[in-house]
Amino acid sequence: MIFMGDRATLLETGRFARRRVHRPDSVVNAAFGIATTENSETTETTGTAETAGCAATFESTETESAAGTESTGGPAAAESAGARGTPGLVEGTGTQEGREDSGAGEGPGAAGGREGFEAARAPGAGNVSGDPVDQDPAETPGSDEHEARHRRAADAGDTTSMSTLGALLLRRGDLEGAEPYLRAATADGDRAAANNLGVLLHQRGYTDEAAGWWRVAAVAGSAAAAHALGRYYRERGDEPGAEYWLRQSAEQGHALGAYALADLLEHRSDVGAERWLRAAAEQGHREAAYRLARMLDPEADDDPYDRFGHQGPRHATSVRPGATGGFAVRKGGGPAGRTAGRAGEAEQWYRQAAARGHQRAALRLGALLEQRGEPKEAGRWYLISAKAGEPRAACALGFLLRDAGDVESAAVWWLRAAQDGDGNAANALGALHAARGEQQTAERWYRAAMTAGDVNGAYNLGLLCAAQDRTAQAEQWYRRAAYAGHREAANALAVLLLQAGDTTGAEPWFSKAAEAGSVDAAFNLGILYSGRGEERTALVCYERAAAAGHTEAALQVGMALLQRGEEQEAERHLRCAAGGGSAEAAFRLAGVLDSRRPPGPPALGEPMPVKTECEEWYERAAEQGHRRAQVRVGMLAAARGDVDSAARWYREAAEAGSRNGAFNLGLLLAREGSEREAALWWTRAANDGHGRAALRLALLSARRGELTEGQRWCARAVELGPAEVAERAARLREALRQELTA
Repeated sequence: MIFMGDRATLLETGRFARRRVHRPDSVVNAAFGIATTENSETTETTGTAETAGCAATFESTETESAAGTESTGGPAAAESAGARGTPGLVEGTGTQEGREDSGAGEGPGAAGGREGFEAARAPGAGNVSGDPVDQDPAETPGSDEHEARHRRAADAGDTTSMSTLGALLLRRGDLEGAEPYLRAATADGDRAAANNLGVLLHQRGYTDEAAGWWRVAAVAGSAAAAHALGRYYRERGDEPGAEYWLRQSAEQGHALGAYALADLLEHRSDVGAERWLRAAAEQGHREAAYRLARMLDPEADDDPYDRFGHQGPRHATSVRPGATGGFAVRKGGGPAGRTAGRAGEAEQWYRQAAARGHQRAALRLGALLEQRGEPKEAGRWYLISAKAGEPRAACALGFLLRDAGDVESAAVWWLRAAQDGDGNAANALGALHAARGEQQTAERWYRAAMTAGDVNGAYNLGLLCAAQDRTAQAEQWYRRAAYAGHREAANALAVLLLQAGDTTGAEPWFSKAAEAGSVDAAFNLGILYSGRGEERTALVCYERAAAAGHTEAALQVGMALLQRGEEQEAERHLRCAAGGGSAEAAFRLAGVLDSRRPPGPPALGEPMPVKTECEEWYERAAEQGHRRAQVRVGMLAAARGDVDSAARWYREAAEAGSRNGAFNLGLLLAREGSEREAALWWTRAANDGHGRAALRLALLSARRGELTEGQRWCARAVELGPAEVAERAARLREALRQELTA
């Protein structure tokens, strides 16, 4: 029996492009149906995720509604702050996305926070953010004339103008100029100015004083200030205080407050997190949409990256299931019932986040679409994510292009991903060069994969060295990968040790690999125990491997059960093995079915039977070159009167070395009158130890009068047997002897 160790192949292959020359985007766009002019929401490359760790939200008269209601800046404003990495700097009505960074554990001063505006307004101030038909262009918010008008009014003591001017200067970065106006407006009881003063002080590093002003504004009803205050308390470890203020902000409809509250609750495994993630997502918060989707996604746990995109421990074997670039995709039917409903909702939230530029959402959406059999749409989202800088998406796009037959473009994306640190892509490039015989370049890419933290690089180096008979180096790389938890490397190492005669050293590695889920290792362990005569223990190992779909293990279990007389259970395992492509299992299954057929030919007058299931399994084994099955198919065909088919199968078996096939072919040829050719096949069979063929040759020689030759073949038949043949051959030999001496 052969140990299963070298069955694994190098991981993935593609076409390597040495220079970083990317295929024109228009060609790849056309491949996945992406228009040349893409929607700005899906082509932004500056980042993709909001953060709960923002400092504060500005308040300004520039974003309030005509009805005089207080505005928190909305999702667009809330997401536009951290693009420059400075808390509190906002584009009040902008939509530029910030750097992709979850920041869930960061405090109010975290870089990359998203701030917006909350409005302070005097009665009758009107809608200064609108665009009336009769408005002077020079008076648009942010213009010099607009600022000058507010400055004149502020210097004259107008509270609203002081607050607005302070916010304008603060947004510009003029902290010195903004502070006196904000303090003056705050002293007059302006809530927005109190919030913005807190932002200013926070930017200067006076976080405790900033928190004091945020408290003033929050108590006065500012959702933005309540959010900032909640983040302040969470940074200091005061979770009850943080939850109180974040809840105040969230319940007022503040998207960032809802997201930060959800993050806090999720950290505590509180079921209420989903409600607030949903509230933030419904307001357009893309990171909330992504995290809500992950919460609803039944397969999200298969992602080897955490919810913030940080890489965790690698899976033992990083094969590419479904070309997902890091997400394991389960083939087959989808989830049912409530799970299917949640999966569908998760996809919608992924789609919303991806449409707003979230890289990882676009990656996961591509994986879901590819799993569903929509490669063109999947490729579109992979491309969007890859262009935004997500290396896993570039790697997945490469696999998708490779599967579509465009290997050249696949290699370009693999190269981009590998240069950005994706180990899977580096492995793909290494395997490509190995397949082309460029061993040194392949080794370089496998080493790059190891540097990227992908243990498959060491395993593939082991395979590479083993293929070149560099056994000592192969063992070194297998051992390195095995110690890192790579189960197939552990199995390969055990096979290598076993081939060197170190059974004691091989067994623990087989056991470790089998416990980690290696099917081949479980089978190999069964062979090891069987060789020691520990059949019960071996059967346990075979059953474990068979349950995981190992064909040869299923065959071994089926044969063991047949020996026990458990025919029904044996049939089940033999069917699994035969369905997996085992010719021996197909032959033995056919034998089980054959034993259930009624004996003898059909009764006189009955039609000849058509092919039975048993004959179909014999034929399947015969087509795979199983000699005994070929003989059996020939016999069944002959019984049906199909002489041509019988002769074909007998000949195939005989030419492959089957003595029974040669004997039966001789019988068939003799009946057809080709006695000379029949003698040739009987001679081959007799020389291979077939007693009946020797007896036939003796009879043929006797009829021809070749008595001495007949005696020789009789002696050979007596020697070969079986008993019945030996007895007949002995009688014939005596008769020939008497004839010769007469």
